[in-house]
Amino acid sequence: MLEKLLRSHTAPHRDVQRARVLLMAADGFASTRIAAEVGVSAATVVNWRQRFSEDGLKQFSTVRPGRGRRPSIPSSKVEEIVRLTLGETPPGETHWSCRTMAARAGVASSTVQRIWSARGLQPHRVETFKLSSDPRFEEKLVDVVGLYLNPPENAIVLCMDEKSQIQALDRTQPSLPMKPGRAGTMTHDYKRNGTTTLFAALDVLTGSVIGQCLPRHRHTEFLKFLRTIDREVPRGLNIHLILDNYATHNHPNVKAWLAKHPRFELHFTPTSSSWLNMVEIFFGRLTDKAIRRGIFHSVPDLIAAIQTYLAAHNENPQPFQWTATSDQILEKVRRGRVTLDAIAN
Repeated sequence: MLEKLLRSHTAPHRDVQRARVLLMAADGFASTRIAAEVGVSAATVVNWRQRFSEDGLKQFSTVRPGRGRRPSIPSSKVEEIVRLTLGETPPGETHWSCRTMAARAGVASSTVQRIWSARGLQPHRVETFKLSSDPRFEEKLVDVVGLYLNPPENAIVLCMDEKSQIQALDRTQPSLPMKPGRAGTMTHDYKRNGTTTLFAALDVLTGSVIGQCLPRHRHTEFLKFLRTIDREVPRGLNIHLILDNYATHNHPNVKAWLAKHPRFELHFTPTSSSWLNMVEIFFGRLTDKAIRRGIFHSVPDLIAAIQTYLAAHNENPQPFQWTATSDQILEKVRRGRVTLDAIAN
């Protein structure tokens, strides 16, 4: 280990020095000569040799309490920076940056960054959330998660939703291709060439997707997609359809059609809980890989790109794994409600 450290180009310089001191000591050199050749004091050589005789190579790189470089920023200053970060904001601004905090606290911006990193503080980031106010939240949650974790036999579980208003965007000027040293480019402005709506149903077991692009997302289009699902799912399998509370899903004509097709059973996610529907993961990947950077001269071009992505996805589908239990989710929601109630009061 010591010889490997001595040859290392990435190990801390102090560790390399200590390894050289111990190797020279093993060869019988006096402490004064070792100190002169390595460039440390004789007392340091004596301390390192003594520590090696006591601890061997255990905790080789650690610095004993009370030794090493003293912190240049007093703890009171660190506490002040943490307090300001958590409890205040700069005048006229919504959050701190390293520079604004450094100017306020009278330290270097690199110091602020080290303090924030050590404590996991990230004022520049914010995450969105919303707790559902659905009075049947727990009942719906348990129902949907139960389908994920314990799917019924002789049935297929499909996560279904509409990705509406997908825009066929064309750029105002030709894009430039990627080349070594330069990313591909495209204009920031665009021309709108119409929209389409993708109806999609994700098979929880296999990851394959039944998809269909339709011009709108009324109950008539929803019925058309239900008929598509009915044709594509083999006879003899019950169909458990997980979907949201969009009004068209409860339209009288839809209910009448479902009554004639008893193998369909609808399971509704709680309101404001799109995260519970796994087809949203597929929509995110579709947007990222096929739509966001696409150039579409017309709606048929957009539909063709979506269908191409669907076909490629279904050639080698990978299911998404749901791991959270109902109890784990409910406990997290409970903590969130307690926190919100405390802030409100």
